Amino acid sequence: MNISEQWIISQAPNSSAVQNGKKLSQKGSFISLYKTEDEKLFWGECAGSGKKPYHTSIDFSGGENPTCRCSCPSRQFPCKHAVGLMFEILQNKVFKVEEIPSDIAEKRAKAAARQAKKEQSETGEAKPKKKTNTAARTKKIKKQLEGLEKAQTFLNDIAEHGIGTLAGSSAKSYEALAKEFASCYLTGLQAAFLKIAFFVDRVKDNNYSEIIKTLVYINSTIQKSRKYLTEKLENKNSELDDNQLYETLGGVWKLSELEELGLFKDNASLVQLSFDVKYDVGRKEFIDRGYWIDCDTGEIYKTINYRPLGAMNYVKADDSFFEAVSVPKLVFYPQTGNKRVRWDGFTSEPVTEDILKKVASNINMNIAEAVKIVKNEIKNTLSEKYMAVALKYSEIGTANGELVLCDYDGQKIVLRDKTDDGIDHLSVENIKWLPNEKLSHGQIMFGHIFYDKADNRLCLHPYSIITDKQIIRLQY
Repeated sequence: MNISEQWIISQAPNSSAVQNGKKLSQKGSFISLYKTEDEKLFWGECAGSGKKPYHTSIDFSGGENPTCRCSCPSRQFPCKHAVGLMFEILQNKVFKVEEIPSDIAEKRAKAAARQAKKEQSETGEAKPKKKTNTAARTKKIKKQLEGLEKAQTFLNDIAEHGIGTLAGSSAKSYEALAKEFASCYLTGLQAAFLKIAFFVDRVKDNNYSEIIKTLVYINSTIQKSRKYLTEKLENKNSELDDNQLYETLGGVWKLSELEELGLFKDNASLVQLSFDVKYDVGRKEFIDRGYWIDCDTGEIYKTINYRPLGAMNYVKADDSFFEAVSVPKLVFYPQTGNKRVRWDGFTSEPVTEDILKKVASNINMNIAEAVKIVKNEIKNTLSEKYMAVALKYSEIGTANGELVLCDYDGQKIVLRDKTDDGIDHLSVENIKWLPNEKLSHGQIMFGHIFYDKADNRLCLHPYSIITDKQIIRLQY
């Protein structure tokens, strides 16, 4: 297993674990270090706050996904001691070759037995696959339809009395209403109503723009979901399908379910183009968002990781990734635009000039083509109002006091910050501080094309510049 610092960062639950693990390695906290002859198991003792050292191990027998174990009481996984052991391996510390400890050998055997049982089940040699509980799913659909009617009643009331009545409403009433949708398996609508609750107390100068935007989303969700769920009942079809509304309503996909629907690709090669973190006021959670390009096709995907405020210490945070990733099985969510993807297990390598050359060879869309695709995408009221694109440009110039991107066909698009993402996402000003004048000509720009209602035009929010030698990130 080739270990790099970037790989360690990807394994750690957060940046604090990385820094703390590195400090343990640097100050010599590991009292003893051992490994098996095949170098698939590394273990050692690490001094802790108590009298007895912690026993920490990293088992690579499962392939790309190591199994980390530690006797410490930490609820983070992997803990800082396991991360520290990774840094010990990275630094080529001396590990004494020993036989595998009996307790780890026993755990390996149990894991192997579970894997064998799983493989038997998949090949049909074990007991048949558990049947879908049709009655339970049908009951859930009926409950969802009841919840949609409650939401429709709310919208009807707003239409009758006017949106101005919201100004005097208490946010608590909408928070209470949101709880009702949770009991109807409509967590997507629940988040939307919590968003209304948030903005109701913040209406200033009769500015209802955010509330109106959310109401439009709710109305579209109701109309499309009602038709979708009603057809399922009428056709007596409660099975999962690749309809985006399942997730819009609040459904959570399992990787196995997406694979069963055929939503995957074998042996994908990806490079991350940008990474950022946003806060969703409706969901009350942070969203880690990465954008990746498929080196073989040029298609742009996104990874999304949700971290609720109440579980920040237990949900692993995503981070920037600066190496190329090879994924045995890339799984897609049923979405249009930039598809959300996930994977379980990967290997990585440095991003070389050959990889960047391959990436560039698959980017052939000009500004006019990109704008046409984005317009069609944002017409969908349930879609995001922006789309990530990569464009080859002849130069970055100016027009009417603003930076513009020019392609080789003479088309132009204004470079402008999408302020909805927050002040920490601003990047246009950073272009003026690029270290090399050559970066203003003949490169590739990655960013979000979005509709700016201030002057009713599509603009490009730049995130990074791809050259033949590196990817220059413009944010953070």
